Amino acid sequence: MPRSLLGKPLFYLARSRVPTTTSRLSCSKALTLTMPKTLDEPDVGISCFVSSLPGFRGVLKHRYSDFIVNEVNREGEVVHLTSFDLPQECADVKAEEESNSNDKDYSTQIESFRILCGDADAEALKSFLGKISSGSDTEIDPIILSPDSDKLHRADVHNFFKKNFNFFITDTVEGPDDKSKCVRVRFSSGQAGKGGNNKRGKKRKGVFGTDREGGRFDSRGSDSWHLGKFVRFHLYKENKDTQEALGVIGKMLGIQTRAFGFAGTKDKRSVSTQQVTLFKVHPKRLAVLNDRLFGIKIGNICYVKEGLVLGQLKGNHFTITLRDVVGDSEEVITNAADGLGKHGFINYFGLQRFGSGPIPTHLIGAILFRGEWKSAVDLILNPREGEREAVKEVREHYTEDGDIDEMLKNLPRYLVAERSILQCLKKCPGNYLQALKAIPRTLRMMYVHSYQSYLWNHAASLRVQKYGISQVVVGDLVYCKDSSPEEGTVIDSSEIESDAADAFLLDSSSEIQPEEKLPVVKVVDHEDISKGTYTFEDVVLPLPGSRVIYPDNEVASIYHEMAEKDGISLTESAHGVKEFSITSMTGGYRRVYQRPVDYTWEMTKYKNDNESLAQTDLDIITGKVTEDEKKDESTVVEGSHLVPKEKVALKLGFTLPPSSYATMAIRELLKSSSLAASQKINP
Repeated sequence: MPRSLLGKPLFYLARSRVPTTTSRLSCSKALTLTMPKTLDEPDVGISCFVSSLPGFRGVLKHRYSDFIVNEVNREGEVVHLTSFDLPQECADVKAEEESNSNDKDYSTQIESFRILCGDADAEALKSFLGKISSGSDTEIDPIILSPDSDKLHRADVHNFFKKNFNFFITDTVEGPDDKSKCVRVRFSSGQAGKGGNNKRGKKRKGVFGTDREGGRFDSRGSDSWHLGKFVRFHLYKENKDTQEALGVIGKMLGIQTRAFGFAGTKDKRSVSTQQVTLFKVHPKRLAVLNDRLFGIKIGNICYVKEGLVLGQLKGNHFTITLRDVVGDSEEVITNAADGLGKHGFINYFGLQRFGSGPIPTHLIGAILFRGEWKSAVDLILNPREGEREAVKEVREHYTEDGDIDEMLKNLPRYLVAERSILQCLKKCPGNYLQALKAIPRTLRMMYVHSYQSYLWNHAASLRVQKYGISQVVVGDLVYCKDSSPEEGTVIDSSEIESDAADAFLLDSSSEIQPEEKLPVVKVVDHEDISKGTYTFEDVVLPLPGSRVIYPDNEVASIYHEMAEKDGISLTESAHGVKEFSITSMTGGYRRVYQRPVDYTWEMTKYKNDNESLAQTDLDIITGKVTEDEKKDESTVVEGSHLVPKEKVALKLGFTLPPSSYATMAIRELLKSSSLAASQKINP
């Protein structure tokens, strides 16, 4: 049995190896970075286990309903979708827009509008009013008036609607060409708007595909805003990440995704429920979307006084089903399941933190810290192994001819970073730093934060290898007993599998709240050891930054040694760009060890790999039962049909704090890599 240097049986060290290819980047230091064909756990410092219990085989996420995530809010309540009803405050109130628009003759106003804008726009307005007067609950799309290059005339149009149609909101959007603009007319589901121009002075997204910055759309006029100017709802989604789901809802509402407030992003391949807030959007506008949404539901709508921001949660509750479970014996499986609850796991950042694409995000982060802007742009844009052939060809063509327009035309829209860079380079050729800054902030900060996580994982492995997990040692860092922080001091990333979305520490993010402070830590001394004041559960390690301290033992050296090998100094910046400078980042702390809370497990048997083995929130609302709950499931053999072989599944339930990865808990349970590609159902 493996032993630590202290001579106690404390951990197992993973020995897996992956084939690698070496790629030389065109960087000033001419460093050679080794990029694995498939990123595996040892590549990002994940190598240790807590217990010596043997593992077993199990398949994770065969179905997205095998991975259910329910947010735990700031009050410690698990968030569930339980109702589609409107808030009581507006359930008995007839929508004011009906009294404003139904059974009213607008012929005089339409004729006045015809004189102002012409026949085509007048007929469009007449049709628009007809749709509203029909009383349908279906969401009504806005109308776009004819292109108009006369600013004064557009102002007259806006004033016309303010005076004659107080239940409409207007704004200006981009026209079909660079010189023209159009007036957009929307129906306010609250009541009368008081004008809808964007008072923040920013242009909204153009309806002809031109990307513009935009503020949130203010649906004014509800009689219930005295209860709170924000509407909060529970977002239920299946096989969609948070940004994707909010993008769909935002498009239907005609608002930008940035208008939504939420506490953390959830995994794509899962079924998840979380709280979301919007500023002054009438509940009815949200409720009527359910009939049009696929794989997304909105419920538990209520008024609140404040919107959510990243990090405002206690954690996440997971309901995980491992299929096709096979072990040396049933006792091995039960001992391992019990052991996870008792012994916990090393609190590594999971593989999702480092991106699902063939170019690990921490490698790009290292290049950004060195200030090699062109190298970073090249790494993001250039062809890469393992990508879809069509996308790979687009990248290859760009590498050969440098045709930005052609690449933008053919590049999929989900490749947000690439498209942002190209659009900037088209306007500012050769300005690679500006091109990198054109990437949405949360996405571009993913690169530098993942490098911090990369160093932290390696430090955690060295701490366990060097000193074990049975005790605190002199020089360890621990949270001070009188100032131990809430786990909400880090932004949640329950399980992220997308390159286009991540959640990060509060260190240098623009979302940081003024009242947030770095938790107070201390270095363990001999007096602490003799008193037994701290245990291994108290041990933390820093994520590099300007305001953190490092352990006063050999673990500290790995941070500087690994960074130095990558050409990075943790104490001096190589350039003056603060957001890509590790010395301008506050940093943070993270517990090395994590024990699951409210831990439960049970074994069940099933026959069909496509059976649903756990109930989702939507299943409960609709009364749907899982296959293994059906009383009259047929097991009769007819003709030559064979009875399917019975298989074993392990169902787990537990809660983790924000930013802890459930896949790392499953890794400890199975004693195998969490790499999704290595887990397949046996036929």
